[in-house]
Amino acid sequence: MTRPYPRSSARRTAAWLLASALVPLLLVAALLTATLQRQPTVPSSADVGPADVARAVSLLRTHDPRQARPGQVSTALLHQRDLDVILSHGVHRWLAANGSVVLEPTRARLRLSTRGPDTPFGAWLNLELVLAETSGLPQLDGVRVGHLPLPVWLAEWAAPRLAERLGLAREWQLAGDIIRRVHFQRDVLLVTYAWQGDSVNRLFDGLLSPADLARLRPYSDLLVNLAARAGAGWQLPMVQLMPPMFDLARQRSTAGNDAAAENRAALLALTLYANGRWLGHVSAAARSWPRPRPLQLLLAGRGDFPLHFLVSAMLAAEGTTPLSRAVGIYKEIADSRGGSGFSFNDIAADRAGTRFGERAVRDPVALQALVARGVGDADLMPRFEDLPEFMAEPEFLRRFGGVGAPAYNTMLAEIDRRIEGLPFTR
Repeated sequence: MTRPYPRSSARRTAAWLLASALVPLLLVAALLTATLQRQPTVPSSADVGPADVARAVSLLRTHDPRQARPGQVSTALLHQRDLDVILSHGVHRWLAANGSVVLEPTRARLRLSTRGPDTPFGAWLNLELVLAETSGLPQLDGVRVGHLPLPVWLAEWAAPRLAERLGLAREWQLAGDIIRRVHFQRDVLLVTYAWQGDSVNRLFDGLLSPADLARLRPYSDLLVNLAARAGAGWQLPMVQLMPPMFDLARQRSTAGNDAAAENRAALLALTLYANGRWLGHVSAAARSWPRPRPLQLLLAGRGDFPLHFLVSAMLAAEGTTPLSRAVGIYKEIADSRGGSGFSFNDIAADRAGTRFGERAVRDPVALQALVARGVGDADLMPRFEDLPEFMAEPEFLRRFGGVGAPAYNTMLAEIDRRIEGLPFTR
């Protein structure tokens, strides 16, 4: 006769099974509670303005690697605002996150916030990295995800692997090779560096990966053919190049390639070409490629509009819309101080290009089909003939009060209203 199973043993077994099921769930819940939060620690990316672009241009001119002597030790001074702009652009571009930095004596705190799916525990993943100054490169001194501190060794192990995954391994290694010391002060960062003999070539060769070059080659070759068939003369309407370029993007997307990436490649090839450059200028590997016959592109009969439109479109397609708008405004402010003058029609070309670049990655297949069918100048540029232009700075300030003033914002709103009527914004 079978002996009955003791009730106490049955209860213990049931309790053990219940605990085995609940403990992992409780641990996961505790982990989510500690790491996910309901609000971001960095609420939004830094809003880039003309002053930020002017500062960046000044820094690039002062520390242009092409002018440096190998081995010469130099020091760059960056303010916290400079770093906020650089960091917010970088993390938005590569991590779809917001970023900020706080500089303190001998330390820096980098904060990142990225939004995930909504959960009962929150939707925001907030990361804080603490960097401590040393006699050389900074060392990681603390890591926190939400309320949960993590071992420093884990972040040190993950950092180069993340750089590799994001395609930034070359830049990571190059920075380690040229930077001698980083000194933190309140609101100020001092970077002591020395370019090596091959640093400049490594910098430019790292701008485009082998995969980028493979994607760009068909567009470069197509530009060679289109420019050769353009006939006599040295000028060409931009709208004659865009349909075949975006039809190629459409064909390659249909074949299984990423449509947004194909649109970025088409825009980059067009932007370099409009600026009198080609891919060999930014990549040693592309210097053996055929070079398209140089032509000045025209949009609405003007040679400056393609530059404004395409540069803004490319920047927006790369995920840097605030930067693309700031670059255009900075250019106009600089012109008002001694160039051709402040022109709202150039701003119209900038803002139209920005909207085009946004659509190129937000709804890439639809844009390819639209442009491939053929476009005219009026499909890309809003009505601009009545917009004020060629204003010297005193006139611009007298009539519109400067960037951000009510009259200036009213003019931008009118430009945006006109852009809303263009086919590619619908």
